[in-house]
Amino acid sequence: MAKSRKSRRGATAASVAETVDGGLAELIPDPDRARAWTLLLDGAPQSHVDLDDPAFLSFEYQRRLGHVIDLVAPPGRPVRAVHLGGGALTLARYVAATRPRSTQQVVERDAPLVELVRRELPLDRNARIRVRSTDAREGLAKVPDGWADLVVADVFSGARTPAHLTSTEFLDEVRRALAPGGWYAANLADGPPLTHLRGQIATAAARFAELALVADPTVLRGRRFGNAVLVAADEPLPIPELTRRAASDPHPGRVEHGRALRDFTGGATPVTDASAVDSPAPPASVFT
Repeated sequence: MAKSRKSRRGATAASVAETVDGGLAELIPDPDRARAWTLLLDGAPQSHVDLDDPAFLSFEYQRRLGHVIDLVAPPGRPVRAVHLGGGALTLARYVAATRPRSTQQVVERDAPLVELVRRELPLDRNARIRVRSTDAREGLAKVPDGWADLVVADVFSGARTPAHLTSTEFLDEVRRALAPGGWYAANLADGPPLTHLRGQIATAAARFAELALVADPTVLRGRRFGNAVLVAADEPLPIPELTRRAASDPHPGRVEHGRALRDFTGGATPVTDASAVDSPAPPASVFT
């Protein structure tokens, strides 16, 4: 395994680069926050972690998933959460910091990446976080029936979501793992003409009664490639509060739900295992 270090802030911090299963992983110190780091995979930003303040979420899509975490249960109440895709364990750390005594399972296929993150960005000893190094769908299948209050899907391989994590059959596994009243949230990435995003909304609508989508308005209008957070449940979602929080972000987001979201799908049909394909690759300009 290749490994290198380069001083960034004198003796206080150094960047770390190692070859992991997913490519070249780099941990770059944040010049503005003393113990904060950005994880890159093959040059693409994946996660940001502040070890002194794990409740700080730097990335736009992670803040939106943070809003979901905040609203899935009354403030401070422990939850049982499953994270499909680990990265730097940013969201698991957020749950542990904002909802102490929560029990969490993280499924991250890239075992060398998990080892790097655990070594360089250690978890709080009191955090009840278990990490499994296996495929996301295989790991989800091991979650007991009705165990999770929240399932978060944030899985990318080469900046694309694998096809087997985009289907109705995958969502059947999500529903099996969710407790009554539980929520599913997914980080989706797409660009014009938004075929993948429309298909994912239709897929979720085939399995859940209530949906909401949070994204930058320019992404929703198909003007640029970007992230969108899909939230799904069988009970009404707190749309007004989610809308307020998204609108107050540094980069304000828009929330679509109800008929407007159904119309947004444009007649897209649910994705099955037989028809599923990986999400589209982002253009090179996204990371430059």
